[in-house]
Amino acid sequence: MEKWVDSIYSDGSEYFVSDPAPKLFDTVTVRLRVLEGAPVKHVIMRSLHNGLQDFTEMKLAFHKHGLSYYEAKLKITENRIEYHFYIVASDAVYYYTQRGITTYVPDHTYDFVLMADYVQPEWVKDAVFYQIFPERFYNGDKANDVKTGEYSFGGHECLKIEDWNAEPMDYRHGHCMDFYGGDLQGIEQKLDYLKSLGVTAIYLNPIFMGPSVHKYDCIDYFHVDPHFGGDEALANLTKAAHGLGMRVILDISINHTGSAHRWFNRDGDFFPKTEGAYNNPESVERKYYFFDKKGRAHYWYGNESLPTLNYTSDELRDIIYRGEGSVLRKWLKAPYNIDGWRFDVADTFARRDDVQLAHELWPEIRKAIREENPEAYILAEDWGDCAQYLQGHEWDSPMNYFGCARPIRSFFGQIDHFVEGLAAMREASYKMTAEDLKARVTQHLAKLPWVIQENQFNLIGSHDISRLHNDPDITEDQWVASAVFQFLLPGAASIYYGDEAAVGGTLGTNEGCRWPMPWDSGFENTVNYRAYSTLAHLKAESPALRRGGMKFIYCAGGVFAIARFTLDEVIVGVISNSDAEERVALDLASVGAKCPASDMDILGRAIEFSDGVLTVPANSSRVFACRLL
Repeated sequence: MEKWVDSIYSDGSEYFVSDPAPKLFDTVTVRLRVLEGAPVKHVIMRSLHNGLQDFTEMKLAFHKHGLSYYEAKLKITENRIEYHFYIVASDAVYYYTQRGITTYVPDHTYDFVLMADYVQPEWVKDAVFYQIFPERFYNGDKANDVKTGEYSFGGHECLKIEDWNAEPMDYRHGHCMDFYGGDLQGIEQKLDYLKSLGVTAIYLNPIFMGPSVHKYDCIDYFHVDPHFGGDEALANLTKAAHGLGMRVILDISINHTGSAHRWFNRDGDFFPKTEGAYNNPESVERKYYFFDKKGRAHYWYGNESLPTLNYTSDELRDIIYRGEGSVLRKWLKAPYNIDGWRFDVADTFARRDDVQLAHELWPEIRKAIREENPEAYILAEDWGDCAQYLQGHEWDSPMNYFGCARPIRSFFGQIDHFVEGLAAMREASYKMTAEDLKARVTQHLAKLPWVIQENQFNLIGSHDISRLHNDPDITEDQWVASAVFQFLLPGAASIYYGDEAAVGGTLGTNEGCRWPMPWDSGFENTVNYRAYSTLAHLKAESPALRRGGMKFIYCAGGVFAIARFTLDEVIVGVISNSDAEERVALDLASVGAKCPASDMDILGRAIEFSDGVLTVPANSSRVFACRLL
């Protein structure tokens, strides 16, 4: 293909669609741009209306920064309008979808999409999240600490760890019953710290009553655990956070309860043994769970502390989300006023062999949540390709392992998390290329409407995966490069608590990534802290990083470059996994730029750029603003 073809670009942002969230029967203006002077004879927008294709000739509207912009009107005649482009040149017809350029007619899988009457949680695309595992963040009120032997669960007594800096116990010894005393009061007391870091939203792992440190084994959805400060502490926290302009979302598993839940009550010292469905076949709550003919319950992933909920029960649906006083509605209302929900194991929710209710229930859940808060964020746990849930009527985003964490970790040499347990995968010595990374990121984003791409929750790590910086094979420069990558993608960036502090940890277990926050370590002087603080504040200042377009402008071997841009700003990040210094020719003209705006990058590192060629040190990154053409 001719080099000018690389400059072809459009997306669903405000810079290329006059209204990215139109109403039904609105007419919007759609733009496409290409390098000024390119040998383009025609630009045609192909759209689909009532099953029939429509071709609209786009008109040259204006030139800016060396780029020519073409425009056409598009009427939103259906709830979902799909379109792509034909660029007619003298040598070929080039077809352009969200997946990229072809010289053959593409299918519609990767078409651009506009959705009528879709309400986007606008604040998410501007957000820098901070994920907190509450029990290990900060102890703000020692009076509510767990006491050793206070209760037992699964035959194991709870244990209070007196030394905040002690290494957490592995599961064989601690059984997720070793408590440090972190609570919601502690989080509230650290809000100023989070604000100074550049955080604009907080995601809390589960805080409802449960026997373990992680609380995914909930025993009461309607009350915050008293060891976290109870309901009042949550109301105080959200009020204080909102006062600082910060959002708060909560984590919940509505796929299963704990086995000590009042409804089920197989284990624990919390409720009389005769109350629950497991122990009492006559219990009214028995229909909330799955039991076979022999009276055996079904458990999530075979874990006998986590019985699966059965949504064939209308009563259960009313309690969880439909009723006015239901679980999901309660915490969205005053005085708590949370800003969204993160749903644990959302990929398996309401799916069990012959009972497949997921695509029936998620739209109902979305409707209930949005009735309480039209801008509430609906974040779901799914580690794989979940595009079917991301079309505007179910989830706003997954935890974006698939299009962010997994690709960048693999790029720097880790075995992909989903297959690392397969011994056969370790027999290959293949090193992931920049072309591979681009393909992995693009295959995720290209299936999604742009307004959903802007919702993506981009992360490197979480409470469920070993911290990248704890891997001895990952260098400091590689970790910084991963953080840069995370902030270059459309959507929100998420900092997992302690990553900015280079908190300790071990590999291979959940306990290894849930160490207490090292408040006394002086971490504000670490590379990790400076990188995250700089990137978070840059995002706040840069329209391109918050709401701009995104394009890979270089991919070869061990180096790739991503540009984020508006019509008047360009930010470029260049990332290398090469073991040697590389000199790369960046096609900055394709995004309306000519060179870096400074000889220092945004993180304070030298930039060597001459005649369009950037020198990239081995296993490193550079991120810089550009001068425009």
